[in-house]
Amino acid sequence: MKNSTAIAFILFIFCGLQSIAKAKPTDTLFAADLKPLGRTMINDKHNLELITSAAHFGFRFKGTECAVYVSIANAGEHNYLQYELDGVYQKKIRIEGKGSAKEPLIIKATGNGLHRVWIYKATEAHTGALIFSKIAAHDIKSLAITKLPLIEFIGNSITCGAAADDSEIPCGTGDYHDHHNAYMAYGPSVSRKLNTNFVLASVSGFGIYRTWNRDTPSIPLVYENTNFQVNSTQKWNFKTYTPRIVSIALGTNDMSKGDGTPRAAFDTAKFVATFVDFVKLVKSKYPKAQIALLSSPMMKDTSREILQRCLTNIKKQIDAAYPTDKSVATFFFEPMDPHGCSGHPSVADHQVLAKELEPFFAGLLK
Repeated sequence: MKNSTAIAFILFIFCGLQSIAKAKPTDTLFAADLKPLGRTMINDKHNLELITSAAHFGFRFKGTECAVYVSIANAGEHNYLQYELDGVYQKKIRIEGKGSAKEPLIIKATGNGLHRVWIYKATEAHTGALIFSKIAAHDIKSLAITKLPLIEFIGNSITCGAAADDSEIPCGTGDYHDHHNAYMAYGPSVSRKLNTNFVLASVSGFGIYRTWNRDTPSIPLVYENTNFQVNSTQKWNFKTYTPRIVSIALGTNDMSKGDGTPRAAFDTAKFVATFVDFVKLVKSKYPKAQIALLSSPMMKDTSREILQRCLTNIKKQIDAAYPTDKSVATFFFEPMDPHGCSGHPSVADHQVLAKELEPFFAGLLK
C-alpha cells in the first residue's frame, strides 16, 4: 500500500508539473529584440521609438492575443499606429499620451495557431515618436525584415500620407495628424505591389528651399537629423540601411501660394540650385542608389510645366556631375483633383498614384 501511495503521489506531482508546463507563462519580447525598419532609435530607457512615417517592425506569436506596451511621451496628446495581422491590413489605433506603457494594447487573432503582426507608425516624425517597451504573448519571436530591394521616399505631406484618411474623423475636425495614414500612402502602396521594402523620409509643408507659407525651414536643413527637427543634435546613421532607389518628390510647397503671408515668387534658379545640392548630399549618403525625381500630382497647367522643366534641368546637371553613375530617372504625375483633407490626396487617390508609379519603379528595379 505504501508503494501504491507513493506511486500515486508521484503521478499526481508529474501531472501537476505537466499542467504547469502547458500553462507556460506569457513570453516577453523586449524593445531591443525588435528589428525595425525606418528611422527609429533605442532611447535611454531602452525602449524602441518609431519616429518617421510608416517606420515598422514585426513579430509572431501563438494563441489568440498579444499585448503591446506602447506609449507616447506627452500626457494629454495622442498618436496613431497601424497594423497588419497575418498579411491583412487591419486598422489605425489611437494611442493616448498617458506617459507610461502600463496599459497594453491588446491585439486579438482568430484561432490558437501561429500569427504574424507588423506594426507601423501612421503619422510623421513631427507628431512625436511611438514608444514601445515590450510585447507579451505565447511563443513570441521578433521577425526580421525580409532581404528585398529598398526604396527611400523623400517628400512632403503627400509622401507622409497626411490628410488622406477621414474614415474616422471628418476633414475639418480634430487635429492635423488625425487624418494621417502612412501605410496607405503611395510609397508603401507601390512598394507592396512590387514586393520591395520602403522607408519614408518626409515632412509636411516642407519643400526644397522653403515651406508652404514661410521661407524656412526645408528638407535639406533637416534631412540628416533623425527626427527631421531643426537644430536637432540627434544625427541619423545613414549606414543603417542602403536603398536601391531614392525617390524625391519635392516642389509642391516651394510653389505654394501660401496662406496669405507675404512671400517672394517661386525662384526657379534657387529651386534648381538647391535641389542639385540636395541630390549631391543624398548621393554622398547612398553612393550606389538610383535617384528618381518625381513631380507633383497637385501641379496643373503652367505650374506643372515649370516644375517639370526644373526637374529635367536638375537631372541634366546631376548626370553631368556623375557621368559614371546611373542616370537620374524622372517621373511626371498626371494632374489630380484630390479628395482628401485640405487639398491633399485621399487614401483612394494614393492608390491611383501608386498604380501610376508601379511600371516606373518596376523598370528601375530590373
